[in-house]
Amino acid sequence: MAKVSNKISWEIVKKSFLPTAIFALLIGCYIFYRIKIFPAVSPEFHQALKKYVSTAFAICIAFIIHRIAGAVFDWYKETIASKTKTRLDDQLIPIFRRTFKVIIWSIALLIILPFYGVNISALIAALGVGSLAIALAAQDTIANVIAGFLIMIDVPFKVGDKIKIPSGEIVKVLDIGVRRSKFLAEDKAIIIVPNLDLSKHKIVNYTYTK
Repeated sequence: MAKVSNKISWEIVKKSFLPTAIFALLIGCYIFYRIKIFPAVSPEFHQALKKYVSTAFAICIAFIIHRIAGAVFDWYKETIASKTKTRLDDQLIPIFRRTFKVIIWSIALLIILPFYGVNISALIAALGVGSLAIALAAQDTIANVIAGFLIMIDVPFKVGDKIKIPSGEIVKVLDIGVRRSKFLAEDKAIIIVPNLDLSKHKIVNYTYTK
């Protein structure tokens, strides 16, 4: 446990060193400015500079969070996902990583825009409506991805197991995908089943082992 903790700590330090160093440099420069330069500048210059400094701080913080999250995802992929028999977690990690990246930089953008006089209320409302429309259009896909993630957590079956799927056929598990899973029937046919169907119905596993 201590070895694992040290490894992930080192990955976080290594990934976040550059943005953290830049952030510390910015803080040092700003402190120097407040002590030595601020008394001699006009209020207009100070307000303009404050806008750009705040932008730089927001970008640095988002960059640090982004790199820390990347280190955690890399550690999970190399340490845990690589040792599991299912490929589901290997497929989900890039999706979660990209989603988290988009969320981080979207929040940073929403923080930065008001510094330049942009009213983000209308933008947030538009994003909310757009997100709702996308969610409604892709609700089946989202449901299958969530079901796949739950299958990865619960592990009702693994690759190579002999199971009975909801249709009543006895099959061998070939692959557990993000949205759909593949099975080999007794007649050698490949059966592809959405993960949502697998999570909603009873699965009989004839070779279950922990």
